Amino acid sequence: MSVPDCRYCEAEFDDEDAYLDHLVADHADDLGTIDQRRVAGRTDDNSGLDVPTGPLVIGLVVLGGVAVIVAAWVTTTGGGGSTGSVDAAVQPTDLRTVHYHGTIEVVIAGDQVDFSRDRYQLQSEAFHFEGGGGTRWHVHARQVTLEYAMATLDIDVTTDTVTYDGTTYRDADSGTDVTVAVNGESVQPSEYVLQEGDRITVRIEQ
Repeated sequence: MSVPDCRYCEAEFDDEDAYLDHLVADHADDLGTIDQRRVAGRTDDNSGLDVPTGPLVIGLVVLGGVAVIVAAWVTTTGGGGSTGSVDAAVQPTDLRTVHYHGTIEVVIAGDQVDFSRDRYQLQSEAFHFEGGGGTRWHVHARQVTLEYAMATLDIDVTTDTVTYDGTTYRDADSGTDVTVAVNGESVQPSEYVLQEGDRITVRIEQ
């Protein structure tokens, strides 16, 4: 049975589907309540407004892809709170793919820093102390440099300077001797990547 002329214009149609498609395409903003219900199944909501499904699906796919990328980044780096928050030139990678240990001794003007204190426990997923220990460190990522490791403890180190509790000690200063070493050898903290069994020594003598 032929559908009567469109109530909104002079168009004629041979079947109901063609007529409803016409209402959605040309009169979406003018539809009354009854016509909105009639075309509801041909739109992505029940308001009678035409929302193309193609762009919507593409948008959802793109958003899904972004979510996957973000999730992968968080898994790899541990997120900003775990590794990215530390100000170091080289950031760790491949979080939770390795697990090794070493020891550390930091002595500032005769006082040994106690890393068993709460303020030093589990400060980073990539490098940390845990279980109340203060001499045995844990590494759970690749590319953990000495600079990064010390920065997680709020200690900034270079080859000849150490900044601790707001004070910078320089080897060049008269009466100050600065040692930053791994396994007894002086290293470049921003480049040296910690390895299994490394012994870290940071010492300020005045």
